[in-house]
Amino acid sequence: MKFFVDTAEIDAIAELHDLGMVDGVTTNPSLIMKSGRDILEVTKEICDLVDGPVSAEVVSLEADDMIAEGRKLAKIADNIAVKVPLTWAGLKTCKILSDEGHMVNVTLCFSANQALLAAKSGATFISPFIGRLDDINIDGMELIADIRDIYDNYGFETQILAASIRTVNHISDAAKIGADVITAPPGVIKKLADHPLTDAGLAAFMKDWAKTGQKIL
Repeated sequence: MKFFVDTAEIDAIAELHDLGMVDGVTTNPSLIMKSGRDILEVTKEICDLVDGPVSAEVVSLEADDMIAEGRKLAKIADNIAVKVPLTWAGLKTCKILSDEGHMVNVTLCFSANQALLAAKSGATFISPFIGRLDDINIDGMELIADIRDIYDNYGFETQILAASIRTVNHISDAAKIGADVITAPPGVIKKLADHPLTDAGLAAFMKDWAKTGQKIL
């Protein structure tokens, strides 16, 4: 499974990148706002740091404007994935940009039908939002499983990018179902290493080691 980091914070990306935990990055207008940076400037900086796909999102609602924005974003770097919403205008944009050879990430997916349309439009990635479905008492993992079945049935090459990740269980569950990619905030990815038994075991080891009076360095 590939790990994408869902942030526009350079320091957080760099920390995980140094550990080999970054296969790509996803951003959106809310994350750009949170960073306080210019979208073109910060996206270029992220692309220079990360070899994998970096999703940069269009902000218009009409197809012609989306296409123009997508082409401008794609010029930032070769590893840009233009991010478009799952609307008819977004699907039209996806088809045109993907035909031009650009990676496209179709976002805000909440149904298997939407995912089917995105794949037929040539999407590189489809981003089903797990957490937001869970928020309205719909199991987001069922959507991941449905999309996996449909894509496997027909050999679609669109990669399932599980998004709106809130917990470490979201990541492991998506991995078991067969999502190709997850995108998660840096803090959630770092929590994958946490376990209370690891903490308890380490505390016991340190206590016993102190009793030996020894040092390694």
